Amino acid sequence: MGKLTTGNGQFLYEGKPFRIISGAMHYWRVMPIYWEDRMIKMKEMGCNTLETYVPWKLHEPREGEFNFENELDVVKYIETAEKVGLKVIFRPGPYICAELDFGGFPAWLIEDKNMELRCYNPVYLEKVENFFNVLLQKIKPLTSTYGGPIMALQIENEYGAFGTDKRYLQALKDIYVKNGIDELFFTSDNPEHHMIQGGSLDDTLITLNFGSGAKERFPILDQYQKDQPYMVMEFWIGWFDRWKGPHHTRDPHDAAKELDEVLSMGGSVNIYMFHGGTNFGFTNGANKFMDSYEPTVNSYDYDALLDECGDPTEKYYLFRDVIAKYVDGVDTTKRYTPVKKRAYGKVQLTEQALLFDSLDKISHPVSHPTPLPMEKLGQDMGMVHYRSFITGERREDLFYIQEVKDRAILFLNEKPVRTFDFDEKKDDFRLAVPKEGYQIDILVESLGRANYGPYMDDYKGISKGVRYQNQFIHDWIMYPLPLDDISKLEFQAIKPTDQPAFYRGYFEADELADTFLILPGFTKGIAYINGF
Repeated sequence: MGKLTTGNGQFLYEGKPFRIISGAMHYWRVMPIYWEDRMIKMKEMGCNTLETYVPWKLHEPREGEFNFENELDVVKYIETAEKVGLKVIFRPGPYICAELDFGGFPAWLIEDKNMELRCYNPVYLEKVENFFNVLLQKIKPLTSTYGGPIMALQIENEYGAFGTDKRYLQALKDIYVKNGIDELFFTSDNPEHHMIQGGSLDDTLITLNFGSGAKERFPILDQYQKDQPYMVMEFWIGWFDRWKGPHHTRDPHDAAKELDEVLSMGGSVNIYMFHGGTNFGFTNGANKFMDSYEPTVNSYDYDALLDECGDPTEKYYLFRDVIAKYVDGVDTTKRYTPVKKRAYGKVQLTEQALLFDSLDKISHPVSHPTPLPMEKLGQDMGMVHYRSFITGERREDLFYIQEVKDRAILFLNEKPVRTFDFDEKKDDFRLAVPKEGYQIDILVESLGRANYGPYMDDYKGISKGVRYQNQFIHDWIMYPLPLDDISKLEFQAIKPTDQPAFYRGYFEADELADTFLILPGFTKGIAYINGF
């Protein structure tokens, strides 16, 4: 049996009163070399617990192929927390939101037409159970039942914002139990009655997510459960940023005041985020609404207690002062030396590999009468290159890429003619075709699938065809470009080009330190350091 229980309106750990003061940090967003450093800062601020989500899509990028290495080594991550002296709250999903592409779901799920996500759908639950059987057996020895630090597991995530299928929630709980997990289970939802009603389970602790107003919000819990502790599972102290939007910040004094209110009511708290880190590669998610789309940026700074570099902010020290009022032994005088940073100088880019010349080296052609979205190409994230031909001669008329997501560059005879960004009109481009016709190339980038809300059926690439006037263009060759391995590129000396290209340069790091990459003159792309 797990060591964390509840009784008389409080948490009990091994039968003794226990207040959870937790910090959120996601292992895949922080390089493993820094896990312990960040956790020590968490512990020294007065936290006794670390909270993390689990990104299914990264652990099982292709069905049945699992990855728990390097920054995805969740076992090592939990063991590091234990070494530092932190207990662990584990939130495995399967849906996690987390501003992660597709809310943490692998894209291969929606290849199956019988798939219905986040409900009691046998096809979906079979895939969930297959993943959970692998994941839970890895972390089972690290649960408190077996002397480990994991003391609580969440069932789904903010489910009441999405649905009301209690049979589904119970099925997830049953999978935990079948895998021998005997810890405290809980749900978390926003403090809205319809969300709590839809997202909670009988005999399962209900927790809330909010960033202010504890005196008004905590009493809502009393209407749904008696003699249970108050817990803010996500105490939002900042927010995420979207492309073309401002950087979000929250006044640190205001956030500290609201934390004080939570703790003054005897509440427990998970600070979201203690340290946000980075959405590496194409892993960022997006918000999708009926008539708009807002992709999240690569930085997951979140205006957290530690900035994206891992350095304590003013908010960190203010939170530490508040926590010290309720926790003995917190040193409120310590100041931290910033993480070492170095300027390594200018990097001269000397080599180039043109994308059009490299397609067969880093991808493989797929032929089909119509352009296919990423998901039907067996691809999760990245880009897709589409190629076809339009005959001529044709008078000027509408040329329309029908439902393209999210950013497309149109080339005619390998010359760029138009970029269609995610928030721009796509039905106003007119094209006249000469007698010899045009080779059409369209490079489409996914800027992140929706990670929250009712519009998560978010296919990427071109999903409904390309038209001249009302005539669909057929016979397409597609090159999936996940861009997770560029080792087969053949670089040559740089020459002027208006094509997309890979550029390579070298610098020597004479000592290990963090640095920043500044790219004057560049517009949109992705950067690799030693292949990462």
